[in-house]
Amino acid sequence: MPKAASRTPRPRRVDARSSVERIVIAGRTVLGAGGGSLEQIAAEAGVGIATLYRHFPNREALVRAVLDDILETDLLPLITDEAALGHPRQSLLNIATRLLDLITEERGLVAFAGNFADVAVDALQRFSASLHPLLLRAQEEGEVRADLTADDIPRFLVMGIAGLALPGTTHSTRARFIALLFDALDPAGATPLPPLLAEENELRTAIGGVSRS
Repeated sequence: MPKAASRTPRPRRVDARSSVERIVIAGRTVLGAGGGSLEQIAAEAGVGIATLYRHFPNREALVRAVLDDILETDLLPLITDEAALGHPRQSLLNIATRLLDLITEERGLVAFAGNFADVAVDALQRFSASLHPLLLRAQEEGEVRADLTADDIPRFLVMGIAGLALPGTTHSTRARFIALLFDALDPAGATPLPPLLAEENELRTAIGGVSRS
């Protein structure tokens, strides 16, 4: 019997790619307006509900794609731009401020997803990993305390999200208190951090608490 040829993934058709992109954009538009349904998102994208379900079988799959789009289009380019500047601590503050602005703008995502913590934790960890080189530069230049680790970043961001992305919080209020929050990263006179005891799903639990607030 002849050996079966190995199968390689077939590239997605252009029209299929277009449908996925339109659905993700529609998801950001509809959910950014404060909520909606899969049917509304399909209508906004100009596709049938069956097409939407073919690409995104549930709400969590669509929210994951929207979060990936936010990361790729809004945050990673900002990290690249800020990394080219000469003040890494200020760059970290600028990026964190933009993240909080985006979470406020995209708040409908939290209500839409059935389990936002499971969906968001992967995106937040990927975002944090992309910040790691900038964190190292800030530490090398003495702008950020040396005992902060990459694992601290997502927890630090969740703490900021919990307090600074609440409904009714103004941009000026967020700017004021994120500056206070970042003062905790100042190495001058900082008290050494106690050891972090890793607990399974701790970050997932924390994000779940934010999504229910």
